[in-house]
Amino acid sequence: MHTPPTLTLYEKIGGQPVVAQIVDDFYQRVLADDTVSHFFANTDMEKQRRHQTAFISQALGGSNQYTGRSMGKAHSGLNLQPEHFEAIANHLGESLAEYGLTKEEINSVLERISTLKEAVLYK
Repeated sequence: MHTPPTLTLYEKIGGQPVVAQIVDDFYQRVLADDTVSHFFANTDMEKQRRHQTAFISQALGGSNQYTGRSMGKAHSGLNLQPEHFEAIANHLGESLAEYGLTKEEINSVLERISTLKEAVLYK
């Protein structure tokens, strides 16, 4: 008996084009939030979107491999605090929900992202 392959979240939502839309939605939320928007004041947002799209694609089980700087280096000097990390995670969760992911799927992605907390906080 042949079992059909299980789709990754990346495949289920429609792959790269949809991840790019999720990232755009995510940054609209982030840049409208005074808690975290100032961290992006001097950021090349096109480059940031490309890196984030690769990163989120990987977090959703896609084959894109994030090749940017390490999380520690990328966030060095920002002195991110837990409330900043939580704001970003909440915005990501809201963006994922906007594109039809279930609460369980969103929690799965956020669990993967939370493994980076130590690498980015207090740097």
